[in-house]
Amino acid sequence: MKNVICIVNNGPSIKQTNYFDLPQAEAGMVYLSWNAGVGRLLVPDIVASYLDEMQSAREVIVTRGLWRKYQREALELMWEDDSDAPFSIIIVSEQCDRLLPETDQGGGFSIVAWTRTGKGQHWPGRYRKEATVPYLKPWKQH
Repeated sequence: MKNVICIVNNGPSIKQTNYFDLPQAEAGMVYLSWNAGVGRLLVPDIVASYLDEMQSAREVIVTRGLWRKYQREALELMWEDDSDAPFSIIIVSEQCDRLLPETDQGGGFSIVAWTRTGKGQHWPGRYRKEATVPYLKPWKQH
């Protein structure tokens, strides 16, 4: 059980996790964990520079769809900052503890970046289902 991700929740917060010491984190893979209406994005040390790219965003748009490149179900997380090229990442199902159902489309949740040292930036979140990702369109074009 060496690579099993353990997260101890305290409502929307993370009380404790082993994620940052696992091979997945050492490889630079982020992990998205949902609890109490919050998506907690665990950002490993090796990709801490992502936080600089995320900081100017006003919201995070989570788009679920088929990742064309790999023909796999995936989530695109786009940090909408009203620029022509917002920061985004795509994760596959192994990089999150659950996928939101189609019936949850819209908003009403937050995305919070977590690092080894704890809770970081946070943004309002919106969720949508599209046929494929990358989608990379602003919410108003949804």
